[in-house]
Amino acid sequence: MDFIDLLRESFGTLAVNKMRTGLAVLGIIIGIGSVIALISLGQSSQQMISDQIQSLGANLLTVNPGAGRQEGVRGASGGNTTLTNEDATALEQAPEITTIKNVSPEFSRRTQITTGANNTNTQVVGVVPAYAEVHKVALSIGNFISARDVENMTRVAVLGPQVVSDLFGETTNPVGQTIRINGQTFTVIGLTESKGGSGFMNQDDIVFAPLSTVQKQLFGVNYLSSIALEAKSPEVMTEAQNEVGYFLLARHKLNDPALADFSIFSQQDILNTVSSTTGTFTLLLSGIAAISLLVGGIGIMNIMLVTVTERTREIGLRKALGAKKKIIITQFLVEAILLTFSGGLGGILIGITASAVIAKMIGTP
Repeated sequence: MDFIDLLRESFGTLAVNKMRTGLAVLGIIIGIGSVIALISLGQSSQQMISDQIQSLGANLLTVNPGAGRQEGVRGASGGNTTLTNEDATALEQAPEITTIKNVSPEFSRRTQITTGANNTNTQVVGVVPAYAEVHKVALSIGNFISARDVENMTRVAVLGPQVVSDLFGETTNPVGQTIRINGQTFTVIGLTESKGGSGFMNQDDIVFAPLSTVQKQLFGVNYLSSIALEAKSPEVMTEAQNEVGYFLLARHKLNDPALADFSIFSQQDILNTVSSTTGTFTLLLSGIAAISLLVGGIGIMNIMLVTVTERTREIGLRKALGAKKKIIITQFLVEAILLTFSGGLGGILIGITASAVIAKMIGTP
């Protein structure tokens, strides 16, 4: 019996027991399909989060008040009011800081914003013009905060698309309209392009206003929430982190890096943390899905065992007619291979299709 005859005989045998064959193939389809779908969705979620972090700006360093760690400097106990406008100005003007291209002092706080009968609770960020460059903010209409707005404490605001949708509706041009923040009236001068995101990472659910206005008129503070820094290139990120860290230590009159009252995080630090977390989660999901694959394989093994038991007479008759043991075993192996191969192809198609459909539904790459 040649290989073609073996294939023909195997197909015929599997076709006779359609229910048994279908159930065996279904186990493999579910196993492989679930592995592919879960790994794909895990990786697409990781890519989506990475894209959102990258959209915050290129070569980004963020200085936060309080304790933390940074390359070369480790922060200890400290408050959340240790960064000031003077710190940002000093960083921008210091001749020893050679790796930083732009400095963006920022103050942010969530608050209620209203217009007419509509209201929303969102993040209000006090910014300077450099913010748009550091964080790669693009406008769809209108203008961003200018240096004159900051100097004159002008009550103007730039809205994210989600804020516009919540307050005015999706089809309304908000430029020239007024909103109220903490009871004070602001004029809308611009609308940012959508960056996407969700929760606290939603870059579309933000209101930008002049830093001086936010600090002095809205919240009555004289400190910063953070200072964003744009390094000149990815290659100097570590050097920039060290330069900024030791400069601020000297400025805050701290001799021991362990007592630093600030922390510096690079974009890569955040990406590494996110990648590690989502990678572990994807691995866990893959392990769970692999159990389905194992169960499918055991199912085929059991079905083949039952098949051999049921076909004892056929095996005996073939041996009596001169069939060799090798030929009989090969036929059963071919049947098992056909089951797993067809189940594998079906699982691949189901897994890819499910990944594409679910990714589109939840908005991931």
